[in-house]
Amino acid sequence: MERPMLFKDEMVRAILEGRKTQTRRMVPEWQRPVLTSDKERFISVAQRHPRYGFGVFGETERECMAEYNKGFQSCCPFGEPGERLWVREAHAFVPEPAYRRSTGIYQQINPDDDYEACVYRENFDRARSFPWRPSIHMPRWASRITLEITDVRVERLHDITEQDAIAEGAQHFPDLPSTHPYDQDNRWSMEQPERTTQCLGSARMAFANYFCKLSGKAPKGQVDPEPWDSNPWVWVIEFRRVE
Repeated sequence: MERPMLFKDEMVRAILEGRKTQTRRMVPEWQRPVLTSDKERFISVAQRHPRYGFGVFGETERECMAEYNKGFQSCCPFGEPGERLWVREAHAFVPEPAYRRSTGIYQQINPDDDYEACVYRENFDRARSFPWRPSIHMPRWASRITLEITDVRVERLHDITEQDAIAEGAQHFPDLPSTHPYDQDNRWSMEQPERTTQCLGSARMAFANYFCKLSGKAPKGQVDPEPWDSNPWVWVIEFRRVE
C-alpha cells in the first residue's frame, strides 16, 4: 500500500541529500490514551472499526502507548513497515520543452500527456517565480520521491535524541560567514541559515524550533512554543528512499 505524505522544501532537500530518514507526526486525537470510566487505567484505540475495533490498556499513559510498540505497528495511520509513502511537495506544471535543457531543473513528465511536466520549488533556482501549487494538490504521477517505511513507533515528542534530530534533518553549519570561531558548536538548524542568529545550540533544539514553527499558531516570524511544551504523543516513522 502507498500513502501520500506532505513535506516542506527543506525536508525534501534533506531527503534527496540522504540526511533525513525519520519524520514525526502527531498521534491522532482518537488514538491518544484516555482514562477509562473506572479511572483505574488508560485505554487507547488500536483499531477503529464499528464492529471489530479494540484498544490497548496500561496503568499509565506510557504503559498504554508502549503496547503499540509491542506489535501494533499496523495501527499507525501513516503506514507500517514495508509499506510506501510518496512525497507531496510544492510544485508547478509547465510545458515539457520549457526546461528540457535547463541544468539543475528536475522535471517529471506526465505519463498521460508528454507535453506536460512538473517542476519543484525545492530545486527551482531561477529569478522567475511560478504560482506554486501547494503540496496537498500534487497528483501521484508528479511525485518524484518514494519512501519505504522501515520502522514505526509511538513516543513522547521530548523523547527525541540528538541522533534522532539529525535523522530528522537537523544540520550543523560551522562555517557561516562572520561568525565567532569559538562558537562553532552552536550552529544547528533544520533550514538553510544566513547568519548564526538563525541557529541553535543542538540538533534537538533546532528540531524543537522547527516543529513549533510548523505546528504553532504564532504570527509569521515568531515561534509559538506550545507545540513543543505540550510534549504530545507522536508517531515516529523511519524510512529509506526507494531509488
